[in-house]
Amino acid sequence: MTEVWPWLVVAGLGAFHGLNPAMGWLFAVALGMHRQSQTVVLQSLLPIAAGHALAVVIVALAFVYFGSVIDQKLVQRICGVVLVAWALYHALYGHRHRVRVGMQTGMWGLALWSFLMASAHGAGLMLIPALVPLCLAATPAKELTAGGSMLTALAAVGVHTAAMLAVTGTIAIIVYRWVGLAFLRRGWLNVDLLWTAALVVAGLFLII
Repeated sequence: MTEVWPWLVVAGLGAFHGLNPAMGWLFAVALGMHRQSQTVVLQSLLPIAAGHALAVVIVALAFVYFGSVIDQKLVQRICGVVLVAWALYHALYGHRHRVRVGMQTGMWGLALWSFLMASAHGAGLMLIPALVPLCLAATPAKELTAGGSMLTALAAVGVHTAAMLAVTGTIAIIVYRWVGLAFLRRGWLNVDLLWTAALVVAGLFLII
């Protein structure tokens, strides 16, 4: 289980990111309804996933690189402080800096929007607690090289993105075909609050 749980965390965070409407399914549904096409909903998922993956992989590879050349404990604590600070910023000012993309955007524009949105929400930072045991904690049976750590980080991002894409696509199709967006007026789970709490928990985990 010590080797399995980080992968489960990576996949679970991908599912959590996919559940968040700000990560893409809300835009995919709105774009599909605007153009009256379920195909557009499905086509939107790939650039959304690509932009999200790029934002995450930049953070993941940067973390692995600095973790391999600087004291790991120091890197962990710095990342923990950054996570908590990012959570506070997101709670206080995040709503003032929403990324705006029109319904006429193409697939490249949608990928750029997804990249900026994932970066603004600190999606890559949330993976760091799971990347520590996967990429930096070598065991006697498995000594991790810098190259091996990078490949492991890329594999983790792949698992994360696949889980995110599966959840995003499922919700988008369900909302587009059966539920509709009217339910957002009747009730809304404050995902931003939950997201901020998750950032704080991840940051404190790394600091402690």
